Amino acid sequence: MTFVNAGTLGTLPGRRDELVALLTRRSDLLPQLGCSLYEVGVDADEPDTVFVVEIWTSAAAHAESLRHPEVSAAIATARPLLSGVFGGFRFEVSGSPLRDG
Repeated sequence: MTFVNAGTLGTLPGRRDELVALLTRRSDLLPQLGCSLYEVGVDADEPDTVFVVEIWTSAAAHAESLRHPEVSAAIATARPLLSGVFGGFRFEVSGSPLRDG
């Protein structure tokens, strides 16, 4: 079942654009791991926050991706930019009016 992870990542003051640049680097690996969508955005009203929405083939695929060496390295690179303030939600997709099934 399709799994969605949507969240916010708080950054240290003035480090938001660095995190956006890191998170938006081209990755041919993510689709191989089961990620079908990974969107990164910002809001002018929240200058130290990055918004991320991910769609995965399953919650298990998402969890397994976090153990991949390349993903682990990217997380380690991002960690010094983060303030430790996180938010968001996760859910299994039940359906959509945009497609059958």
